[in-house]
Amino acid sequence: MEAGGVADSFLSSACVLFTLGMFSTGLSDLRHMQRTRSVDNIQFLPFLTTDVNNLGWLSYGVLKGDLTLIIVNTVGAVLQSLYILVYLHYSPQKRTALFQTATLLGVLLLGYGYFWLLVPDLEARLEQLGLFCSVFTISMYVSPLADLAKIIQTKSTQRLSFSLTIATLLSSASWSIYGFRLRDSYIMVPNLPGILTSFIRLGLFCKYPPEHDRKYRLLQT
Repeated sequence: MEAGGVADSFLSSACVLFTLGMFSTGLSDLRHMQRTRSVDNIQFLPFLTTDVNNLGWLSYGVLKGDLTLIIVNTVGAVLQSLYILVYLHYSPQKRTALFQTATLLGVLLLGYGYFWLLVPDLEARLEQLGLFCSVFTISMYVSPLADLAKIIQTKSTQRLSFSLTIATLLSSASWSIYGFRLRDSYIMVPNLPGILTSFIRLGLFCKYPPEHDRKYRLLQT
């Protein structure tokens, strides 16, 4: 196998490994829900938006014939759907969660109807779907930055997950390089904010380490 082929194979494997590692961080929330039979301190929307994101990129991967995208997002969609079902099972406010789920699924179905029925040209469909997935992914990476003010105010990183931050950094970096190798800006560009936000989070962990977090809470009490 040529050097370029070996590099591409290694990069593809890295994308699969790091991304599935990022998705599997939700297993701790799954265990918590099953152990406590509750959804205390667990947010529902990240599961839902990640699932929609996976389904969008899965469609893009199928259109493009990219096995790496297909594998990662198929497994990701299955995991996120599992998290959603368990959350709905234990949530005391099922109506709100079901409404959010139905709303996003409705948007997703409208999107599928548009791309598959109203955009017959495959190249145009691929470009428009890639743009949609890119914008959605960027919004997912940028939206948690709204919590930064609260973190700085409380001087506590309790709201952040260190393992998820590392997994997101590795996943975003590998996908950015993968997109660069394929000359696919729809894959490369939306993962750059993931790298940036991960470094911002790591900076907050350095500024407000867990030891500092515990001392600060003791002082507050």
